Amino acid sequence: MQVKNEMTTKIEVVRPETSVKEVSQKMRDLNIGVLPVCENNRLVGIVTDRDITVRLTAEGKDPSSTKVKEIMSSKVEWCFEDEEVGRVADKMENKKIRRLPVINHDKELVGMLSLGDIVLRGSRETACKILEKVSEPA
Repeated sequence: MQVKNEMTTKIEVVRPETSVKEVSQKMRDLNIGVLPVCENNRLVGIVTDRDITVRLTAEGKDPSSTKVKEIMSSKVEWCFEDEEVGRVADKMENKKIRRLPVINHDKELVGMLSLGDIVLRGSRETACKILEKVSEPA
């Protein structure tokens, strides 16, 4: 099965110039812990609640004046929407990734694939295998 059949397509994104305060509020309101960072529909980074904790709060930065581009992870693993889920699952397992942005061949963000998506729409066995690897101590 291809990733496009299992991914979540209704995703929220933020721009690199968005303040971390706005990002935090959006995460709170949507009850999520990760947001893709896009410019002109192109994925340029990803910001997680952990990024906010480690790169903003722990450093004593002001969330109102700090832009997401200052704390986001710009080296992002991703997959294509037409890749096979099994192959992408192996990547998630090997890289210890719980969520993966999905792009099309025009390099535009079209969705996110998470362990939850694999459980709900795919194979619980595959998801359990990934979760086991992702949860191993570094």
